[in-house]
Amino acid sequence: MSVPIVPRKPVARAYDYIVVGAGSGGCAVARRLIDGSDATVLVIEAGPAGIGIPEIDNPAAWVPLGRGTYDWGYDYAPNAAVNGRTIGIPRGKVLGGSSSINAMMWYRGDQRDYDGWEAGGAEGWSFKDVLPYFKRSEDWEGGETEWRGAGGPLRIERSPSLHPVAQAMIDGSGELGIPIIDDPNGPENEGASRANLNIANGQRWSSARGYLWPILYNERLTILTDALAIGLGIENGRCVSVRYVAEGDLHEVRATSGVVLALGALDTPRLLMMSGIGNPAELKRLGVDVHLGLPGVGQNLQDHPLVQACVFRASRPLGPLRDNGGGAVINWKSSASLQQPDLHAFPVQGNSAEPRIRELYDLSGDVFSIGCGLMRSTSVGYMRLLSAAPGGAMEIQPNYLAEKSDLDALVIAVETMMELAATRSYADWFGGYAAPARRLSRAEIVDYIRDACSTFFHVSGTCKMGKDDMAVVDSRLRVQGIEGLTIADASVMPVIPTCHTHAPVTMIGERAADFLLGAA
Repeated sequence: MSVPIVPRKPVARAYDYIVVGAGSGGCAVARRLIDGSDATVLVIEAGPAGIGIPEIDNPAAWVPLGRGTYDWGYDYAPNAAVNGRTIGIPRGKVLGGSSSINAMMWYRGDQRDYDGWEAGGAEGWSFKDVLPYFKRSEDWEGGETEWRGAGGPLRIERSPSLHPVAQAMIDGSGELGIPIIDDPNGPENEGASRANLNIANGQRWSSARGYLWPILYNERLTILTDALAIGLGIENGRCVSVRYVAEGDLHEVRATSGVVLALGALDTPRLLMMSGIGNPAELKRLGVDVHLGLPGVGQNLQDHPLVQACVFRASRPLGPLRDNGGGAVINWKSSASLQQPDLHAFPVQGNSAEPRIRELYDLSGDVFSIGCGLMRSTSVGYMRLLSAAPGGAMEIQPNYLAEKSDLDALVIAVETMMELAATRSYADWFGGYAAPARRLSRAEIVDYIRDACSTFFHVSGTCKMGKDDMAVVDSRLRVQGIEGLTIADASVMPVIPTCHTHAPVTMIGERAADFLLGAA
């Protein structure tokens, strides 16, 4: 596919639909509205187009994108459980959102994740309900099966030539009794396997590339980049417009059919609160007039804690990076009594340690790493605005490690990774422990985790779907109490699924479009 250019069009006074945010969810909504109706659609994106940018396109160059030009630059607030450290949260500020800066991992999680959503009050969101939407989004290298889709917008491939440290992770898992499986997006996800990656022909395959590029020149689509949404217009209980700033000027554009918020789990609740939708006490503190009291806005924040990382000395140079710098994954259980895997790990062809670990340990020379984390974390946090001004400060607190069970599971994860590196499968590469520099006691592992705890940047849950008093959207993703306003991003997840969030957010966007079009 040739590299396109986003057409510069004058912004009309009104559109049928306005989609705010062009990340994984917003791209899917925009594409399906264009394909499935004769509606006019305006997409408002705060970041640039990001098309033809080598560091975005190159799968091996993704790590520096966090904290760079295409990142919002958000941080988690310090917490005593992580030794008072500030943890950065990479969030994509560009067409494609975080799918344009992430590690390109494509996972749905466990079937029971979505069955749990339905059991908790999200009617129609069981795995059997969402599987068709996962499949519809996919162009899987193996073709269509009962579990996988083909011909969809997002290309998904596995490494054609795994790096040896990634292959060692798979083989070493077998030595430890962890199953080796072909596809973690198949009927079972427990085990070690080659990673599913949004990579094609050696390039990143983001949501922008998959969903938007084919429709960029559609006359009914207008994409407005470098435009910051700062408010919603509410009239007679209905969302009818979006206010935004572009090139320093304030503008307002109307929506005749509906507004879709897809700004992500931080900026969707921010925009709602700036528009007078949220906890009345919080809005009063901010000096914002209340349009609608919804106490759940900004609450229920969830993210997967990541131990970043266990670092090992390499007995020889690793050579050029392959794939996304990883290439394999493990999903396994911290306890045999669990019904589904709760732990996740991946290899890194180099040093991926948190800044504090780099301060504490000598990581010079040739090293490789293994990141491990908890995908069934139970600690829950919040986000709150410290200012209602556009771009104002936020307090974002995931409460990592607040629950003892989370810490206990992560101890198992670190112990397993230390054992894994010492298996026969790593014999050609393992040159000793670097960080930790030796096998540790449980108490020492806990200290290490507190210094190494980081984020998968899977922030979610802040406008959750459900029926209880803290629910923000109903099971058709409509903001409760306001007509014409839908949310299609990770904020609607009632419980974070046991996976990277790009795939489930894409599925949410696919479903949101069907709800709007009356197709579901």
